Amino acid sequence: MTPSLSLRRQLLLWLLLPQLVLWLGGGALTYRIALNYAEKGLDQSLTQSVRSLARQVKPLGSGLLVDFPKAAQAILEEDPADRVSYMVSSPPGKFLLGNHAFPESPPAHALGALVFYRMDIVGKPMRAVALDVAYGETGNPQLLRVQLAKSYVARERIAEELIGDLLAPLLLLGGLLSMLVYAGIKRGMAPLTRLEKQLKERSAADLTPLELTTAPTEVHTLVDAINRLLTAVRRNVSQEQRFINDAAHQLRTPLAGLINQTELALGESDLALLKARLHKVHAGAQRSAHLVNQLLALARSCSELPMAPVDVAQLAQDVARELSPRAVAMKVDLGYEGHEHAWVQGSAVLLREAVSNLIDNALRYGVKRDAGNEPTVTVSVQQHQGQVLLAVEDNGPGLSDAQREQVFERFWRGSDLPGGCGLGLAIVQEIARHHRGEAQVTPVAPHGLRVSLRLA
Repeated sequence: MTPSLSLRRQLLLWLLLPQLVLWLGGGALTYRIALNYAEKGLDQSLTQSVRSLARQVKPLGSGLLVDFPKAAQAILEEDPADRVSYMVSSPPGKFLLGNHAFPESPPAHALGALVFYRMDIVGKPMRAVALDVAYGETGNPQLLRVQLAKSYVARERIAEELIGDLLAPLLLLGGLLSMLVYAGIKRGMAPLTRLEKQLKERSAADLTPLELTTAPTEVHTLVDAINRLLTAVRRNVSQEQRFINDAAHQLRTPLAGLINQTELALGESDLALLKARLHKVHAGAQRSAHLVNQLLALARSCSELPMAPVDVAQLAQDVARELSPRAVAMKVDLGYEGHEHAWVQGSAVLLREAVSNLIDNALRYGVKRDAGNEPTVTVSVQQHQGQVLLAVEDNGPGLSDAQREQVFERFWRGSDLPGGCGLGLAIVQEIARHHRGEAQVTPVAPHGLRVSLRLA
């Protein structure tokens, strides 16, 4: 994959490139404005010259007196680079005085009005002006046309000098602005540079939060997002490590028991004793399998699973229905009460695991057989003010106050009955917290226990 431009270079490009385009556009516009003003100056010069030249041609009766000394003519024609051409004609177009190379006269115009136009003399573009003057006696009026033209050399020279005087400071200011932009970008990118340095210098195992004291809001937001990610990764790594340690610790004892029983069985010659040993091996394998399943359920409850709408009421009824054969075999009245539907945003897999653990715990430890007291386990789901309350209640021996404080601890057991591993309610608590809720244990009068999950 081809690496793209760095953020610093992109900022420089997008800040300096428009500046360059605007500078070039401003230069071209300034040059055009300078040409326009220089042309106005040229027109003023032509106006003065043509009126002065018209005054040198004086009517005398029915004729003309041309008072145009050679000195004045020399002044008009002295600059070869900025030559001046003129022509006096009467009637208009009939040459009297000046330059024979003048092109045809412009269209007729008002008497005494100045007409400016562009023309070429000997292939050179020139700015020209024409002035019509009336003369002669009343019965014999005559018309005199005075034309004067100057090259654009002076106009272009003035425009170039003006643009040079204007653009030189602008170029200096542009360079200074570019330096300030670069310095500003470098200063603004400094927090990101420090952040990059921190990330490069830390080891892969270092998941402590990043520290960045002085930085813009956007960089602080980025650092906060990275810190949240590091916190989540650190929590997941810690959970995985704790899971590995718990699994290793809890599996060591049953596996050692299995090995011990198999060794004794291998040396046993009595078939009855051998069968008893095998029964113990089978029971130990079942406990180990149950422990592994519970550990996997605990690991799954700590992981991030996709959330979707779940009908908790229907899910609880399905789980109770699946476990009803076991309850019937144990002569336990397993029932459901509450709403028919109750929706939450959650994981159906985790919620099913929670309900299964709660019912399993109630069937294992919540059964108390007294005279006239039928063992019951009731699953209920209630919805109130946007929250769903899932509960499993039994009428068994219950737990003491001290035991209820420890009931959600991992591998804590409140009974010596075989088959459990002390993870069921710990899994339920993890699942409740995964759904932004909490699991609670409350006693039931006159005896029994109620485990409830409040789900958001």
